Amino acid sequence: MSTATMAAARAAADGYVLRTATPGDIDGARAVMLDTVYNDLRSGYVPRWHADIIDPEASYLRPERCTLLVVERDGEIVATGAVRDRGPQAPPNPQWVADRFPSGTTAQLCRIYVRPEHRRHGLARRLVRELCDFVAGVGGYGAVYLHTDPAVPGAEPFWRSLAQEVCDERTMPGRGQSVVHFELPLPDAAR
Repeated sequence: MSTATMAAARAAADGYVLRTATPGDIDGARAVMLDTVYNDLRSGYVPRWHADIIDPEASYLRPERCTLLVVERDGEIVATGAVRDRGPQAPPNPQWVADRFPSGTTAQLCRIYVRPEHRRHGLARRLVRELCDFVAGVGGYGAVYLHTDPAVPGAEPFWRSLAQEVCDERTMPGRGQSVVHFELPLPDAAR
């Protein structure tokens, strides 16, 4: 059985369907994202950090080297994950981190959010795998980067299980933004 067939069988068995977002998914995806920034991240909507949430179509669906994936169950979007072709900016991130992951050649994984009642079903891990497959398929990227807020329950151990820490701002003088920056292995386009 091929990997794609096995994935489709798993999707059918557990009721979760992971797919590339369409314009019709934008409202549901935006709701997952906004609920996460308000409830889990507790930052609320901050335009300079979250402009992509307001217009995911322009940020993820139109650019060729970006994507937005959604997970649907029973007609509801319950999880999101995206790739953008922009590295971290300095400030607010450390300059050396921004220099290591330049825009244009860095695939940044972002908005990997799962509604609380759908967590612990492997959805985030499935999203990351599919996003990395997208990065490999589109080509032209030299690094896969992400950052996470370790205050979100489960976020830090999840990313540590998949990626290599690059910078933990909690160890910096003044603690920076208290986020942890990670790099994932660059996917092999031949997979």
